[in-house]
Amino acid sequence: MKLLRFILFPFVPVYRFIITLRNIFFDKEIFKVQKIDARIISIGNIVVGGSGKTPFVIYLTNLLKNAGVKVGVLSRGYGRKSKGFQLVSDGKDILCDVVRCGDELILTATECKVPAAAAENRVEGAKKLLALTNIKAIILDDAFQHRWIKRDLDILVFDQYFLSKPGGMDQNLLPTGLMREPFSSVKRAGVIIINRKFSELMPIPPVLLPFLESKKVFYGSYKATGIFDVKTHSFYRTEEFGGQKSLVVSGIARPASFLDALRQNKINIENQLIFTDHKHYTEKEIQLIRKKFYSTNSHSVITTSKDAVKLSEFSKELDDIDIYYLKIELQIDNDAEFINLIMKKIK
Repeated sequence: MKLLRFILFPFVPVYRFIITLRNIFFDKEIFKVQKIDARIISIGNIVVGGSGKTPFVIYLTNLLKNAGVKVGVLSRGYGRKSKGFQLVSDGKDILCDVVRCGDELILTATECKVPAAAAENRVEGAKKLLALTNIKAIILDDAFQHRWIKRDLDILVFDQYFLSKPGGMDQNLLPTGLMREPFSSVKRAGVIIINRKFSELMPIPPVLLPFLESKKVFYGSYKATGIFDVKTHSFYRTEEFGGQKSLVVSGIARPASFLDALRQNKINIENQLIFTDHKHYTEKEIQLIRKKFYSTNSHSVITTSKDAVKLSEFSKELDDIDIYYLKIELQIDNDAEFINLIMKKIK
């Protein structure tokens, strides 16, 4: 990996030039931003994967829904095997499968019970979603770089651990690092969420403070709320799995926080199958899970909420294996101030 990053390093200035020029065109209104007849909140990041964006989308969507706001979610549907506009949910039923709509969006629609859609073109996607539903506000998932649509608020989500390592290779721009944009792009955001996940609070490194000091910064953290059966959705307390030998299956970016959560709940994580982010499971992976499960004499399979969406498609192939997912919820420190800020933007 280090060798590959070294080889790709000459392309970083090219990528930086393209990103800078594109943002200048938007800032100077050479590229025209379109306004949609709805309140728009964008949630995104400037880092590739692993910030905890999906749990925050679910948190914010439920917050607005419970406040009486008719809200929907629009995403490009990362990892889906389809193109164009796809209505994922009408607010009651899931209308397409994970292959056509993507795991994150189906998870969000299932958890929140709100209208949701996938579309690469957010402007056209928003118009179609508004035409098909009675929503008055749209949460744009992973849209910080998609500047063609005017938004009332931009929220950036950061992984605390990523911020704690300034100067590291990961904090280089693509393709050698993980950053989609430089830290200077934070100026476009109205709110910053620093997700400490299951870790203790860490101070922001001094070198990064100038980018954040004029922003409203909130900290978020995860709480494990229980373990659910992938097939029946039956609820179990995490304590019921303490000390048991389980096969841990994960296909998310930076699975360390998922493993930390299991470890903190005294769940044995010795046996693991760690796949790449947004893993598209096929019969090959299912057979690998079966083989690993039986060879390790595991009591059960424990996976993430995102992976559960995809693995549920293989209930028949896994009918002789007990498979569960750990459900987590994101909490915001000083949530009263955060809620007040959001509601002012929505009204």
